[in-house]
Amino acid sequence: MTRVWKWNRPVTVREVLEDLQQERSIAYTTVMTVLDNLHQKGWVRREAEGRAYRYEAVSTRAAYAAALMNDAWSHSDNAAAALVAFFGMMSPEQREALHDAVRVVRVPETAGSENRAEENRTQENRADENGDEKPAYENRRDENGAHENPAASPDGAGR
Repeated sequence: MTRVWKWNRPVTVREVLEDLQQERSIAYTTVMTVLDNLHQKGWVRREAEGRAYRYEAVSTRAAYAAALMNDAWSHSDNAAAALVAFFGMMSPEQREALHDAVRVVRVPETAGSENRAEENRTQENRADENGDEKPAYENRRDENGAHENPAASPDGAGR
């Protein structure tokens, strides 16, 4: 799939073979079998071109990665904890990419929640005494002023 995604166009078995042979010895029939298996599993579509096929990815590499993350997340018995652990593993560059992605998909706020949304964004960017960003879930408060994450409050009761 890496080769098919890399070229981002329909490819033949021969093209993939020649590319792979630059790195290692591999048989034509092996590449043909793998591409046929990918086709049978629905990962690639193929179109006949003479006596050969041209194979093309059904979805993007990004869509595939997103589906893997969604699948893993959906198997967690505590989705919030899984996300917190995942975010903790991210590099600063990955966290910035996540922040950018959230900005892209964020649904426009209604007039009544604009101030709360701005407050949350300000709190998300606030740094603690060590200069590290605090996760947004630790800073957020509900409409009554209680912490949405009770563990983030001094008494553990959400106040």
